[in-house]
Amino acid sequence: MSKAVRALLLLLGLTVLALAARAEDPPSAAKNKLTVMLDQFVNPDHAALVVALEKGFFTAQNLEVELQTPIDPNDPSKMVATNKADLAVSSQPQLHIHVNAGLPLKRIGTLVATPLNALVVLQKGPIKTLADLKGRKLGYSATGFEKALLKALLAQANLQPEEVTLVDVGASPSSALLSGQVDAAIGVFRNVILNQMDLAKKPGRIFYPEEEGVPPYDERVLVAARDRLNDPRLRRFLTALEQATLYIVNHPDDAWNAFIANHKDLDNELNRRIWRDTVPRLARRPAALDEVRYKRFAHFLAKDGAITVALPVSNYAVQLPLPE
Repeated sequence: MSKAVRALLLLLGLTVLALAARAEDPPSAAKNKLTVMLDQFVNPDHAALVVALEKGFFTAQNLEVELQTPIDPNDPSKMVATNKADLAVSSQPQLHIHVNAGLPLKRIGTLVATPLNALVVLQKGPIKTLADLKGRKLGYSATGFEKALLKALLAQANLQPEEVTLVDVGASPSSALLSGQVDAAIGVFRNVILNQMDLAKKPGRIFYPEEEGVPPYDERVLVAARDRLNDPRLRRFLTALEQATLYIVNHPDDAWNAFIANHKDLDNELNRRIWRDTVPRLARRPAALDEVRYKRFAHFLAKDGAITVALPVSNYAVQLPLPE
């Protein structure tokens, strides 16, 4: 065999080895990329995610984060469960329901640490107390959690669900209320609906579930697949999220400008008001887990029939140790 042939064979062998090594060891950029599926279109609930992206907090943690908007708001958690996305924005009530249904998910972080869901009526309408709901039309979206929420609120006024007329208004409970289709609406977010009603010159009145016997819970959480919790990117992601949240609290005006930098359609009076009312509710320690809170809420959902059994907290959530 000639030297030229041997040299050619050696070159081919080295090329094959290099290609094989590349296939086994993907580029560092791919290793540091995370896809986050939002629960819906970008809004102030996602403030920490967007500001972390725009102000470079993710980049400082050597992460390339992509925020994606789902076609169907029911898809994000399912996509994470099937490894089609790294993280998804969900809610604590949805998380409990999904886990009890068998989805292999766990909460790793919190975006909004207080309930936003509420029961809303017109300020100048006939409903002044929960007892005034008797015989009235109540708009709701057909989800397991909202039925449990409604049941708990009615119980505070010694009312049964059959003593109100339930109207399934799909994804538009606020529109149904403003148009007079219903007398009250549940499944509306307090940081949004009151501002919508005020701008429409129809001020609203809120009944806060956490003041009416419903245990407090996290309205916006981040979920990951149960078998990917050891991914070191997740810890760096949470570090960046905490830094972004504190930046928002310390510099709300500059943070707002960063938030709308690539979302000019959100630069309006309604969203500025929503931003103002959302910032105080952001989780200052996104990675922190209150196990007692999760246990209490699971038992509430089980008692009211939204889930069949309250599983141990470790089935629902985890607190990942952050890098030192």
